[in-house]
Amino acid sequence: MEWLSNIDWMSLVVWTSAIILIAAGFAGTIVPAIPGLPMIAVAGWLIAWNGDYVEVSGWVVALLVVLAVIGVVVDTVAQTAGAQRAGASKAGLIGSVVGTVAGMFMGLFGLLFMPLVGAAIGEFWAKRNLIHAGRVGVATWIGMVAGTAVKIALAFTMTGILIGAYLI
Repeated sequence: MEWLSNIDWMSLVVWTSAIILIAAGFAGTIVPAIPGLPMIAVAGWLIAWNGDYVEVSGWVVALLVVLAVIGVVVDTVAQTAGAQRAGASKAGLIGSVVGTVAGMFMGLFGLLFMPLVGAAIGEFWAKRNLIHAGRVGVATWIGMVAGTAVKIALAFTMTGILIGAYLI
C-alpha cells in the first residue's frame, strides 16, 4: 500500500475533473441546456493550471476560450437566423425557444424535432398559414442542425488542440 502515498492526489482529481468536463462538454454539444464548449475550455484551463502552464500554455487556453465563444455565438445565431430567413415572426421565434426547452425533456426525438414543432406552432398561431408555418419550422430545424454540427466540430477541434498541446 506504499504506492498510495506516492500518488499526487491533487493532479488525479484535476485530471479526473477535466476528463469529466470534456465528456460532459461533448454531451453539451447536443443537449441545449449544457454549455458544452465552455466546459471543454474550462477543462483545458484546469489541465494548464495543474501543469503550471508549461505543457498547455495560456495561449492555448485563450484559443480554447475564443473557440468556445465562437461556438456559443454560432449556436445562438444559427437557429434564429434560419427562422428569420424563412420570415418568422416573433411568435415563431418564441415557439422555437419553447420547443427547444420542451424537447430537452423528451429524449432524442424531442431534442431533434421539438424546435421545429415549436417554431411551426408559434408561426401558425401568429399568421394562420400552415405552409408558411411549415417553412419556418423546417428553416429553424436546419439552422439548429447546422449550429449543432459546428459545435461538434469545434468540440473535436478544441479537444485535439488540447491533446496536441499537452503531448507536443
